[in-house]
Amino acid sequence: MWKGLKDFLTRGNGADLAVAVVVGTAFGQVVNSLVADVITPLIGALGGAPDFSGMKLGPVALGKFLNALLNFLIVGAAIYFLVVVPMQAAQNRLQKKAETAPPEEVRLLREILEELRKKA
Repeated sequence: MWKGLKDFLTRGNGADLAVAVVVGTAFGQVVNSLVADVITPLIGALGGAPDFSGMKLGPVALGKFLNALLNFLIVGAAIYFLVVVPMQAAQNRLQKKAETAPPEEVRLLREILEELRKKA
């Protein structure tokens, strides 16, 4: 039983997952701080206090829901513009670079052809 646990914990996928969770948690804290400490105060400075927690529609407290919805939208936009867009741009650059570079076989065949032309 202990050997199975040890094998599971030392397997590559488990370690990769653990690193991803730790990095994801740290990144989540950075994004939440960006939203709470930078973006939300800017919205408050531009359009008044962005805290809707006091809003109610009869007995229904809509304010907390609106705060959560606003936070979700801001976090989603921050992740999209700070992570997704740069990653897509990097992938596109790498893909273009890979497309322009000929495969290894083609490069070798071209070198062989040049050598044959020199001998002829």
